[in-house]
Amino acid sequence: MRKILIMGLPGAGKTTLAKALAPLINAVVFNADAVRENLSRDLGFSHEDRVEHARRMGWMCDRVVEAGGTVIADFVCPTDETRAAFGKAFIIWVDRIDAGRFEDTNRMFVLPGNFDLRVNRNGTPQFWAEKVLARLRPPFDPRKPTALFVGRYQPFHAGHRRLIEEGIRRVGQACVAVRDTHGTDEKNPFSFSEIRQRIEAGLADHVGRFVVVALPNITNVFYGRDVGYVVEKLVLDEGTEAISASEVRRLMSCSR
Repeated sequence: MRKILIMGLPGAGKTTLAKALAPLINAVVFNADAVRENLSRDLGFSHEDRVEHARRMGWMCDRVVEAGGTVIADFVCPTDETRAAFGKAFIIWVDRIDAGRFEDTNRMFVLPGNFDLRVNRNGTPQFWAEKVLARLRPPFDPRKPTALFVGRYQPFHAGHRRLIEEGIRRVGQACVAVRDTHGTDEKNPFSFSEIRQRIEAGLADHVGRFVVVALPNITNVFYGRDVGYVVEKLVLDEGTEAISASEVRRLMSCSR
């Protein structure tokens, strides 16, 4: 989930946690007070206006996610109605105080029945940011069964993504091995770091279930008997099979 809601009473520590978490997951942060001062100046603090404010916050966050980013919304979101208006998200409830500084918000606030992580009084903001990171981006486990994909990925495109997703679906996780062919000819314009960036963005929904590694320019693959793994060609739908890296490179060069 790349849409994150950090909610709780005013003064509970939401903003501090958001600031600690954002650089760990490369996230955009929308602070509710800042949004009110700029985009929601027409809204007050009635329940109806709070629901509308939550809807706007959720809408902005959805646009970031659509663009491939990760976003944190830092605001009270006090009732079931405001949370519904905000939309589906990874919910972090900062439950570190019994009452906030605004009595009307205290009276309105409804304890959330559904949340993904509850932050209590114990532990620093950095401690809890690391907890969230572990939940959102679990570490890749090299001991688990893993599908291996070897390619140039010049560039990584939708066909590659669907192929690797199928491997993840079948096996559980994948190792994407990138052959070092950068600069050998005009068909290999991208460096390993550029390719890795594209792969990680394309497979963002599978964080923790893949790893990207660099390989020498592997041109031959040999194996002996009883090697302990299966070599198999994955055949996808006709449209995916027709995707061409050469055509993607041509379109990219035309757009410059």
